[in-house]
Amino acid sequence: MTMGLGGFQECNQLPMFQEFTKYQGHVTHPARMAEYTGRCFDRAMSEMGPTQLNIPRDYFYGEITAEIPQPARLDRGAGGEQSLNEAAELLAQAKFPVIISGGGVVMGDAVEECKALAERLGAPVVNSYLHNDSFPASHPLWCGPLGYQGSKAAMKLMAQADVVVALGSRLGPFGTLPQHGMDYWPKNAKIIQIDADNKMLGLVKKISVGICGDAKAAAVALTQRLANRTLACDATRAERGDKIATEKAAWEKELDEWTHERDAFSLDMIEQNAQEQTFNGGHYLHPRQVLRELEKAMPEDVMVSTDIGNINSVANSYLRFEKPRSFFAAMSFGNCGYAFPTIIGAKVAAPHRPAVSYAGDGAWGMSLMETMTCVRHNIPVTAVVFHNRQWGAEKKNQVDFYNRRFVAGELDNQSFAEIARAMGAEGITVDRLEDVGPALKKAIDLQMNHGKTCIIEIMCTRELGDPFRRDALSKPVRFLDKYKDYV
Repeated sequence: MTMGLGGFQECNQLPMFQEFTKYQGHVTHPARMAEYTGRCFDRAMSEMGPTQLNIPRDYFYGEITAEIPQPARLDRGAGGEQSLNEAAELLAQAKFPVIISGGGVVMGDAVEECKALAERLGAPVVNSYLHNDSFPASHPLWCGPLGYQGSKAAMKLMAQADVVVALGSRLGPFGTLPQHGMDYWPKNAKIIQIDADNKMLGLVKKISVGICGDAKAAAVALTQRLANRTLACDATRAERGDKIATEKAAWEKELDEWTHERDAFSLDMIEQNAQEQTFNGGHYLHPRQVLRELEKAMPEDVMVSTDIGNINSVANSYLRFEKPRSFFAAMSFGNCGYAFPTIIGAKVAAPHRPAVSYAGDGAWGMSLMETMTCVRHNIPVTAVVFHNRQWGAEKKNQVDFYNRRFVAGELDNQSFAEIARAMGAEGITVDRLEDVGPALKKAIDLQMNHGKTCIIEIMCTRELGDPFRRDALSKPVRFLDKYKDYV
């Protein structure tokens, strides 16, 4: 009623949120409250993203007569007959097919159907970026995630593909860019992309066949079309299986031996840390060793959320899951402080499952106050905080592209374990490698058997993994003599 008169906290909300939502509903009259509410929920499901319901304050109270609409859910089906037949024909002729299992496999409850298709083809299955829970890690055809800090085994096998099935994947740039010095995306492969949103088909990568359909139904339809056919890849199934096992074993061995980063800056930081007074006489720990120990100690049925940041990104190499809806990452929006509140929500939704969040000390500073939320509302979770005293992701760019000219990269923190205890939670500080696994197991026991939130503070060195987007920055060209000494 008072819009435009400068009332309390007045702002035009719709333009503020239009870039982040799939649909915006603005209630124009109290009688339309139920209509707009139902439409926002329907659009959220059909558009597969967030929607906004904008309710003027003076419509919060009152009486109306309304019919509550029933939810409308789309039956997307498997896709068009022609596109499915074309895809099946490509797969029948493929000699080295590879499946990318994406977020659509998780959202569509299509893991079993993806497994059936992979087993029919004998195809290696790679996870799309930050969807490590889209295929079970114990399956012999699983090869790990693509993208930033992903699996070298997955990338090497992807590079050999002659036909790629992108099942429920947008093929976003973060998951297809070169990594570990490998430009692994197969240049001459035929790409079959399956997505429920037709706007995603062929958007990022050139495709041979686009199927607009549900990941689960499409996987079933393709498996049925291939069931009674002799496939070109049948002849090399055993050879391909050996290659998958060999690449996976080599990657696991490399991870075991990759105890610390080996670039000049990280070696300098390791040396510097060795000379520093360490916390309680302990040692600063190498992040990769910590991540490996956390991986080994993870309980079954665990849910993990990861924040943005350098160590959290490196965790992509180490996080493996057996079931969907187990991994929650900030994805391409990169919202700092994401992991802890996300895992709180996941725990409320699935209180029977262990819930663990990963955050660096920078991201933790944006979310640690939610520890009191957990205590107040009895939502027990476990938070792992990598205390390396820096904004690692930004600092790595300053190392690689700005000749170590650091700006606002250092963090001087108090003990996060002590802060947790002051907030009413438990806190554990870890400064010995052999204590990492036991600390996580103790925190999980506190969570699952005693209803306690626990913050595990791990004292880490300042070494840094690869930058998040090496393609996003390039070294400057200096034309003036006074600047030519700068790299």
